Amino acid sequence: MSLSVDFPRGTRALVTGATGFTGQVLVRKLVGLGFTVIAIARASSKREGLSDLPIEWIEGDVFDRQVVERATVGVEYIFHVAAAYREAKISDEVYTKVHVESTKLLAESVVRNEHFKRFIHVSTVGVHGHIDQPPANEEYRFDPGDIYQRTKAEAERWITQFSRERGLPVTIIRPAAIYGPGDKRLLKLFKMARGRFFPLFGRGQGLYHLIHVEDLTDVFITAALSPQALGEVYIAGNPVPSRLEDIARAVAAAIGNTNLRFIRLPAWPLFLLADLCELICKPLGMEPPLYRRRVAFFTKDRAFDTCKLQNQLGYRYSYSVEEGLRATAQWYRERGWL
Repeated sequence: MSLSVDFPRGTRALVTGATGFTGQVLVRKLVGLGFTVIAIARASSKREGLSDLPIEWIEGDVFDRQVVERATVGVEYIFHVAAAYREAKISDEVYTKVHVESTKLLAESVVRNEHFKRFIHVSTVGVHGHIDQPPANEEYRFDPGDIYQRTKAEAERWITQFSRERGLPVTIIRPAAIYGPGDKRLLKLFKMARGRFFPLFGRGQGLYHLIHVEDLTDVFITAALSPQALGEVYIAGNPVPSRLEDIARAVAAAIGNTNLRFIRLPAWPLFLLADLCELICKPLGMEPPLYRRRVAFFTKDRAFDTCKLQNQLGYRYSYSVEEGLRATAQWYRERGWL
């Protein structure tokens, strides 16, 4: 990371979701830059990956008022990264608590702090849903498709309105698909690219933006420290969208598979099967072998004009898709997962 920063060392920054994939990378960078990092973490959270860092841990839930009030004392920056990821055992109420209620508590707690400088609110490009006529930009309509995206959109709308009414300094970041060494969410795609045939569903191109976790966390910090980013919304994703087919080809090349072939199949039978899997598995607290959102990953077009970050903040991405996928493939291989 190469950032020009000018602030007193020891500046207090609160990170939610610090023990997650993105949160851990962010915390390491903040500590390296001289921030004093405060992190909210549940008792069950795995903190081993950050055990070597001088973090002030506040134990509890990010939607607990008393926990939030303790954690926000004297902070000048908040990086609200915490998210409830899609699992069968998670109820809709949990998504609301983690995404919406936590945002309200954090914002209300620091708005009275005259020294508070910036609230980095992490949303998702998923709030836009399927892009009918790509590319879309930050002004594109909201069309969230599931409870994760709906509660992210609700939190965004709330903090935008709160900022206007109360003067809270906010910047909203909508990341594209996050990946990189340390991530396991794209592991299934990597494993599919090992085989002879890779399925493509529906008739769409499967346009997606990826963003390497190193780039994304640099964007967070750049936006936090940039006067130009105050009150703005940024889509964070590689400058050019990739077709799912191109991503699979790049993964295959990274792992040395020269025999990959693509087969195109209708999507509707898989959507029906996914609905059936979720209907049966969710009441039992079991992880469905197939989700509607997993099928959607192969059929949605989510292409964006991401130049706002570059034009306003001068941000330049460090990782191309090919470079990032090679590094991630190597990380998987070192762990025996590929």
